[in-house]
Amino acid sequence: MPANPLLPANGAATPAAQVLSVSELNRMARELLESALPLMWVGGEISNLVRAASGHVYFTLKDASAQVRCAMWRNRAQLLAFRPENGMRVEARALVTLYEARGDYQLSVEALRPAGIGSLFEAFNRLKAKLAAEGLFDEAGRRALPRYPRALGIVTSPQAAALRDVLVTLRRRAPHLPVVLYPAPVQGADAPARLLEAVRCAGRRAAEDGVDVLLLVRGGGSIEDLWAFNDEALARTLRACPLPVVCGVGHETDFTLADFAADLRAPTPSGAAELASAGWYAARAELAALEPRLRRAVERRFGELAQRLDRAALRLVHPRERLRRERDTLARLGERLHHAAARRLEAADLRATRAGLRLRAAAPRPQALAARVDMLGGRLARAATRLLEARSQRLDALAAHLQHLAPQAVLARGYAIARDKQGRVLRSAAGIPEGAAVSVQLADGRLDTRVIGHGKA
Repeated sequence: MPANPLLPANGAATPAAQVLSVSELNRMARELLESALPLMWVGGEISNLVRAASGHVYFTLKDASAQVRCAMWRNRAQLLAFRPENGMRVEARALVTLYEARGDYQLSVEALRPAGIGSLFEAFNRLKAKLAAEGLFDEAGRRALPRYPRALGIVTSPQAAALRDVLVTLRRRAPHLPVVLYPAPVQGADAPARLLEAVRCAGRRAAEDGVDVLLLVRGGGSIEDLWAFNDEALARTLRACPLPVVCGVGHETDFTLADFAADLRAPTPSGAAELASAGWYAARAELAALEPRLRRAVERRFGELAQRLDRAALRLVHPRERLRRERDTLARLGERLHHAAARRLEAADLRATRAGLRLRAAAPRPQALAARVDMLGGRLARAATRLLEARSQRLDALAAHLQHLAPQAVLARGYAIARDKQGRVLRSAAGIPEGAAVSVQLADGRLDTRVIGHGKA
């Protein structure tokens, strides 16, 4: 271990020795940890997981007897293919460091995967190396795809989204191309054997079904989801298949042994359909580009032939015949001109006649109008008389009603109006003392009275 420049050679402290600040001590400790310990994989169980608003992820990685704090920065966390949760066993690729602000020892996590993926990946690499050493993946054994396949075979699950992606792509690029499905599960314990049998079935029935290219497709997923396509027997069957095979399994970043064993690898199922239909799609584009050129060439050729025919016809006609034809043409034109002039004169005469009839029909007729005026005048007089009679009757009715409601008429029917000595109308017996003077108005005069007692009505 190199000597610490802050201590003397013999390790003993001296009065002139430099005194470190806490910040300097933590920085030296962090640099020492990061330089002494390499980037490594650490496995354990997640606990105390916190997702900060900044996008950083903080958690504790622990096993049965120890724990360590971990931090995964946002630019790394957003690349995760799964969502970490408390209690999940994971493997973290991390750098040992120290958080200087608190002096806490922690791991700076670069990558995170569920526990167990590492062993699968190692098994994948061992099998891949074995098959590659046998020459199974040699480029020399790969076959080119036919430019214009008669039909495409597809090995996948009928319920897979990959099948829909392939069919949509083919409908857009080569809608005439027939498709034959060889169904097989793409995930599960029996998936490798079923996929292998489907590939063999496609090879046996290729001539009968008219299939020239085989697509092996599946959507994306984890390494466990795609593990059926890492089967050794399936890889050997793909290489032995009499049909050229295009493998479109997972996404662009996913690789399986089937990708290496196939004649062509596509990044996605849609990409596999595009590669298999590339010839037909290019042919459609070429035909679309050639169509206007062919149309122009045909039109140009017809024009040239028509001109040659016209010139030949001119050379074959005798001048006397041409004169006769011209005279006939002139006679026909003169006849047409005569008929056209006659038709125009007839049309003008007809228009003049119709205009005269409309003018006579629109001329005023005083006798008819006078009779109508007399009729309307009589109707107006009768209406005015009826209106005056109705208004007079209503006025009489209102006058009679008003007379009926007049105070004098009410008094004449036996009613009376009682007033106190101030002339105010009395409406209640309450509050009128005995002996009070009361004036009673009758229909024909007035009585001056005095209250001698009260009684109930």
